[in-house]
Amino acid sequence: MITLELVLVGVWALFIGLGLGFFIRSLVVKNKVKSAETRAEKILQEAKSKEQDILLKAKEKSIALLEEGKKEEAQRRHELKDAQQRLEQRETKFDKRILELEDSKNQIEEIKLNLEDQREKLEKTREEERVKLQSIASMTQQQAQDELFRLVELDQKDALLGRVRKIEQESEEVIEVKAQRILSLAVQRYAGSHVADATTTMVALPSDDMKGRIIGKEGRNIKRLEHLTGCELIIDDTPEMITISGFSPVRRQVAKRTLEILIKDGRIQPARIEEAVEAAKKDLAKEMRKAGEDALYELGIPVSSIDPKLISILGRLKFRTSYGQNVLQHSIEVARISGMLAEELGANAFNCKKGGLFHDIGKAVDHDMQGAHPEIGYNIMKKFGFPEEISYQSVAHHEDKPKTLEGVIVKAGDAISGARPGARRNSLEEYLQRLQALEDTATEFPGVEKAYAIQAGREVRVFVKPQEIDDLAAYKMARDISKKIESDLTYPGEVKVTIIRETRVTEYAR
Repeated sequence: MITLELVLVGVWALFIGLGLGFFIRSLVVKNKVKSAETRAEKILQEAKSKEQDILLKAKEKSIALLEEGKKEEAQRRHELKDAQQRLEQRETKFDKRILELEDSKNQIEEIKLNLEDQREKLEKTREEERVKLQSIASMTQQQAQDELFRLVELDQKDALLGRVRKIEQESEEVIEVKAQRILSLAVQRYAGSHVADATTTMVALPSDDMKGRIIGKEGRNIKRLEHLTGCELIIDDTPEMITISGFSPVRRQVAKRTLEILIKDGRIQPARIEEAVEAAKKDLAKEMRKAGEDALYELGIPVSSIDPKLISILGRLKFRTSYGQNVLQHSIEVARISGMLAEELGANAFNCKKGGLFHDIGKAVDHDMQGAHPEIGYNIMKKFGFPEEISYQSVAHHEDKPKTLEGVIVKAGDAISGARPGARRNSLEEYLQRLQALEDTATEFPGVEKAYAIQAGREVRVFVKPQEIDDLAAYKMARDISKKIESDLTYPGEVKVTIIRETRVTEYAR
């Protein structure tokens, strides 16, 4: 019983404790809620107070902005009004100016019409006077003009002569200074070999016994060689030497290489000769192709832009000479000098360089084709797709007055390359013939006493009879002789014509 009562008491105590705890917790929670509500109300009151302050400040600021905007608007309206007034004033002035211009235009038109009328009247009066003068003088206008010029020339001969001298001296000095500057810049930037190697037609033999082997039994070997190469082999008394004679330099080179192969091999018979000729042709074709590519590389022209066949044709110039000058080396020089001249003169340097390289391309095949090498070269370049301005340079370098600036430059580059001292070699007969032709051309003119070609044909000095040729006629004769030389003779570079008129008066005092 005691135990049950204790349990009941404990249960009641537990319930009472739980009730008291719940009551106390309710009081605590209620106090916390009340405190939170109080703080919330306080925060809300503060927020409302701040909101009113913010609204008040925003209102004051907006009012200030409105006032400022009104002031700016008023100022802009005032400025716009002033600008409008200025525009109206300008329009008024423009209208007045336009009216004045219209009036001036009308006045000018009237003056122009009056001047036209006066000009017509003046022309009519002048024509009437000219007809009257012609009828009175019994001379036409051209006859009167010629007579006037003749009288003026007789009366003012010394003055005219002095004026001619002065003009020619001034123009020659200016042109010579400019030309020397441009040419010196181009030449000093390129220094090539003065003497290019000429293609040889001589073949050295190890011994004179080799001559018999080359001739062969009953001349079979030499006949076969001449038939396959198209050249003539001259075997004379020259010790250990054979001369190859042929019109085509390429064929001579094939014959020379064939002989070198046969001499090196030692077997000289018709069948072996055919093999040697084919081998020589193949080696020569490779060398020509390489020579053409080397020329393009040297000048900076892309090899891929040129047809391989044209490169081989260009390489053939390595075995072609003109006046003893190697044509391929000459073409490279012309290309370089033309490019430099074009840079100085503001022309197309690439076209001049390319045209200068191919300007003599016709000489590579002129032995096998009919026609002059300028036309052959022009047709070759057109065939391989060159533009007209480059193809024309093949013809331009042989024209007196090329049509394009690039043509003039290539012509000048060709003359510079060919006229350099030692660039070309002439035989004694050709040299003497050229000097004689220069002297004969000068002595054809009436009034010439003697003519001498000096400085290796670079200058002709002409002595005239002073009783027949005066100073003014000497100027005319110098021009006529130079034009005659240009039209009739072929020469490298330029020829200077000097007229010498000397008067000597001798008297004796006794």
